[in-house]
Amino acid sequence: MFESLTERLQAVFKKLARKGKLREQDVDEALREVRLALLEADVNYQVVKDFVGRVRERAVGVEVMKSLTPAQQVVKIVHGELTTMLGQPGRLDLSGPSPHIIMLVGLQGSGKTTTAAKLALQLRHEGQRPLLVATDTRRPAAVEQLEVLGRELEIPVYGEKGGSPVAICAQALERARKGAYSVAILDTQGRLHIDQELMSELVEMKDRVSPDEVLLVADAMTGQDAVRLAQEFHQQVGLTGLILTKIEGDARGGAALSIRAVSGVPIKFLGTGEKPSALEVFHPDRLASRILGMGDILTLIERAEASFEEEEARRVEEKLRTATFDLEDFRQQLQQVKRMGPLSQLMEMIPGFASLSRQLPQEVTDQQMKKIEAIINSMTPEERRNPRIIGGSRKRRIARGSGTTVQEVNQLLGQFRQMQKLMKQLTFGRVDISSIFGT
Repeated sequence: MFESLTERLQAVFKKLARKGKLREQDVDEALREVRLALLEADVNYQVVKDFVGRVRERAVGVEVMKSLTPAQQVVKIVHGELTTMLGQPGRLDLSGPSPHIIMLVGLQGSGKTTTAAKLALQLRHEGQRPLLVATDTRRPAAVEQLEVLGRELEIPVYGEKGGSPVAICAQALERARKGAYSVAILDTQGRLHIDQELMSELVEMKDRVSPDEVLLVADAMTGQDAVRLAQEFHQQVGLTGLILTKIEGDARGGAALSIRAVSGVPIKFLGTGEKPSALEVFHPDRLASRILGMGDILTLIERAEASFEEEEARRVEEKLRTATFDLEDFRQQLQQVKRMGPLSQLMEMIPGFASLSRQLPQEVTDQQMKKIEAIINSMTPEERRNPRIIGGSRKRRIARGSGTTVQEVNQLLGQFRQMQKLMKQLTFGRVDISSIFGT
């Protein structure tokens, strides 16, 4: 996420850190590079100009110039101004009587239908009872797509093959009331481009059902096109928020950094992947930290809490404490981690690991996890519980079964033995620090 921008900004701050005391000239030189980095990231020109002006005004102040750690103070200022640029965290308005109506709008290909399912899943985790509503009767198989997603997530879907979208919305609202659903999520029709027919239809739907939220689903990777799209939809329909999709593939970040300042509409969610759980509540301060390569521990913890069962966590803790953690347990933990998202994305959230995650492409890290899981899957239950019995012939069988080499099997077993040895030392309170670092 925003790899290019993060690398450029980190290079600027490293150069500042080497200077010790800062002069006004040093700040101006650094901000020229920051301005260029933001413009190359496709951030709106006026937004960049205002941002750099605010940072400079604070960065040349006495508290920075005379600070013992001026470079750190500048980073702190940049973080604060980035957070301001991104706006306040947007929250869904689900106050008042139910059913609450959330209307998703946008162009074709932005991910409206999958986002509707993701949003329904998140709301269910928060204790809501959602109903998905398919109103896109023009796009081939659009209703079927939402029905398939609904079945996979066990979330009910209301849809009709014919009829006008406005009538379908009204009927769905009646169904939501009778079925005691707390939220109805309307997946509306999109177009390949904005046209008056699309807007007139959306305005009619909005007038008919009076939604609590009108959220634009926009593809973050389209940069300033997403910003212009938000402006046009807001002017004609009246948006209450934005959902930026495909944010995990956006190396630049122009849309995320510009869209609130230009359109005036708050970002409420970020789509971070294809999995049903890959929808994050938008936190401007956390995103600013990730842009600056400072990690995002809070989001990582939230993902872990959502993926790991409390009882399972206690069981693993007990096995670690008693040094009885085996390859079967290790395999289960790998599967839990996979549910949290791509490994490279998780590494970005750990302070200091962001640069390492960029050196290891997502395909590499995820491929390694698949390879490890394949090796463990090719073992018998007895071998997983007691890896010491795995001799030469067993290793050859495991390698053949997993599509790997004996050397890779040996490497995994060796690393697991080291981990077990370390856990045993920790258990009995006799860790030799030199053995951990191989000195």
